[in-house]
Amino acid sequence: MSPTNPRVAVLGPGGVGGLIGALLARDGHHVLCLAGEQTADTLRRDGLRVESTQYGNFTAEVEADTCLREPVDAVFVTVKQTALDEALERVPADSLGDALVIPLLNGLDHLAVLRRRYPSARVVAGTIKVEATRTAPGRIVHTSPFAHLELAALPNGSGPASDGSPTPLDRLADCLRQVGLGVTLRTDETAMIWDKLAFLAPFALLTTRYGADLGAVRSEWRAELVAVLDEITAVARAAGAPMTVETLLSFFDGAPEAMKSSMQRDAEAGRPLELDAIGGAVLRAGTAHGVETPAMARLVAEVARTAHEVA
Repeated sequence: MSPTNPRVAVLGPGGVGGLIGALLARDGHHVLCLAGEQTADTLRRDGLRVESTQYGNFTAEVEADTCLREPVDAVFVTVKQTALDEALERVPADSLGDALVIPLLNGLDHLAVLRRRYPSARVVAGTIKVEATRTAPGRIVHTSPFAHLELAALPNGSGPASDGSPTPLDRLADCLRQVGLGVTLRTDETAMIWDKLAFLAPFALLTTRYGADLGAVRSEWRAELVAVLDEITAVARAAGAPMTVETLLSFFDGAPEAMKSSMQRDAEAGRPLELDAIGGAVLRAGTAHGVETPAMARLVAEVARTAHEVA
């Protein structure tokens, strides 16, 4: 990886990927967006247009294509889990080589999928906290006063170098920080992923099930929230990520009451839900570790039934 200007691809330049790509491109980094032909044409012509209270309103010129045709230093995978299999056809393993692959997807299962598909690459688990939405091809609205990534360093070449020199992940993290993104490098991949999923799953499922914002969920359906948190923390602990109901509940109580989940927004718009990636992942982990999750299973079934009725 170039120490000053890494070549970065963004697979799925929607709200999250579009924001990251636009910030990097605005700062002079080489950004390639991978998308369908219509979106790629729009990006070539108009660039990525961002509206953000944190970063300002700006347009960034980017390259765009329907397929990765030459090596890059890093690829951000920022599609929805429901579109992952189809999207990965845009990234042939031969073209990717040993690049960093940073998936910013919900759930757990995508890491194994990516590591099987790209054995020569360095797949780095990642999460992001941000509210950003694609309102049209190439148009990104960033509404949260934060955008913070967590990336898990691994001992396969993305973790600390033995001689103390910066690794490709270190250099990429520095580039992301320089464009205004928050970045934390963590050493425990399992704990990092469960830290997000343990909040996201109850938040997404309950707001979607009841068509309510977070404030209503934590007051009107608090008993169900606590029951789900009790199960998901038990699963997380069994998976090796210690956490408590009290800690998670304090996050819920401290978050803005008007918050709505992306799953809820997808349901309102009639889009496919990441139900299996979020709720299903918790249920499968519970089964794998021998932890019963009846409240979570009931909630997942109710969201699935509601989504089917709407469709």
